[in-house]
Amino acid sequence: MGNILWVASYPKSGNTWVRAFLENYIQNQDQPIDINTMHTISTAESAAHRYQAYLPKDKTATTELTLEEVSVLRPQVQADIAHQAQGTTFVKTHNYLGEYNGQPLHNSSVTSGAIYVVRNPLDVVISMANYFDYTIDEAIAYMAEEMTGTPNEAPHVPQIITSWSMHVSSWTSDDTSKLILRYEDMLDDPKKVFRKVESFLGLKKDPARLKNAIKHSSFAQLKAQESKRGFVEKHENANAFFRQGGKHQWQAKLTPEQVKSIVDTHYEQMKRFKYLPAGM
Repeated sequence: MGNILWVASYPKSGNTWVRAFLENYIQNQDQPIDINTMHTISTAESAAHRYQAYLPKDKTATTELTLEEVSVLRPQVQADIAHQAQGTTFVKTHNYLGEYNGQPLHNSSVTSGAIYVVRNPLDVVISMANYFDYTIDEAIAYMAEEMTGTPNEAPHVPQIITSWSMHVSSWTSDDTSKLILRYEDMLDDPKKVFRKVESFLGLKKDPARLKNAIKHSSFAQLKAQESKRGFVEKHENANAFFRQGGKHQWQAKLTPEQVKSIVDTHYEQMKRFKYLPAGM
């Protein structure tokens, strides 16, 4: 059994919130951990610097790699992450759980499990549109594409995202060694949800430590830190990484036609996670 525990989600679904909780819980400090050093016990498997050592001699940067070349390197890079870790290491991923060009996107031989966060796509689309400077309709189209991903950029190699439905299905069709969390439940009852995280990690119940970590990783705390010091993970097109962090924003932002388009495309998974609007 490996020692990578994936923190996985479709983009803009709560991945950073979970990682902030984990950092604050494990470090257990009197003050919130600095979000810009949120790599003490976690990392991102797409971080370009991890692939640099494996560049072919005719290339000088990871941006010169093809998607196929990145896919071949991915299992080795993930093995490096596992071997360099002292015990369990939490690794962020937005890749869907599957393969690309015959190569696994997650190295099962160094994996111990995963925490997967799912969020209502009616709200995800609004968050994505704001974050990536898309129109709502562009974000809806992006979330419907079966084989889409992120570009090859200097800080990060590409990730294979797929559609919202395919992504959710890939990570949640089998819950073996996985903890599946709904973003909305994290908002409504963080104590209950993060207690599940504590238990999933095999940690002894510690109410004081849990309360402290929840407080230090609250959306208000994360947003305040970004406002004061910025956030290294913010995309260049975004005004801010932490925007509102709420639920049901779609009710005031989406047209009936846009809601229908999202529901028609993602009906099965929306029904499964109780995201269908009343009457649909």
